[in-house]
Amino acid sequence: MSEKLFTEEEIEILRKNPYVRNASERSVTYTDELKEYFVSEYSQGKMPSQILRSIGLEPRLLGKDRVDSLSRRLKKMVKREEGVRDLRKKNSGRQRTKELTLEEEIQRLKHKIKYLEQENEFLKKIEFLDKKAQMQAQLRKKNSKSSKK
Repeated sequence: MSEKLFTEEEIEILRKNPYVRNASERSVTYTDELKEYFVSEYSQGKMPSQILRSIGLEPRLLGKDRVDSLSRRLKKMVKREEGVRDLRKKNSGRQRTKELTLEEEIQRLKHKIKYLEQENEFLKKIEFLDKKAQMQAQLRKKNSKSSKK
């Protein structure tokens, strides 16, 4: 993520652009139309800054990191079966349990149980090793005191 934060004025400028879906202090979300246009123009040999200027986005406003990141991401997206479409609409995070079938819910809960069991074993081992280290430290103290006499 870029370290450049947008000002309120810059956010307003970005939001007014028809190729920007959303803009905040830290990020810009582009429309699928921009992505398709960008890929099309880029494949014809245009530079990213030229492409962005042609649709009314000033590369200096976005910053070099964001322009480079956009180019890199779109090059990867073109290779996907889905293309440059935004997949977050259909897959926006964790699935809700009410949308799962009974079998899927059972599998999810079995996985969760297995994970928690492993976590408990790990915590037991840490506790055991911590106690062992404390005992060894106490033994060293006793041995150092007895050797001083």
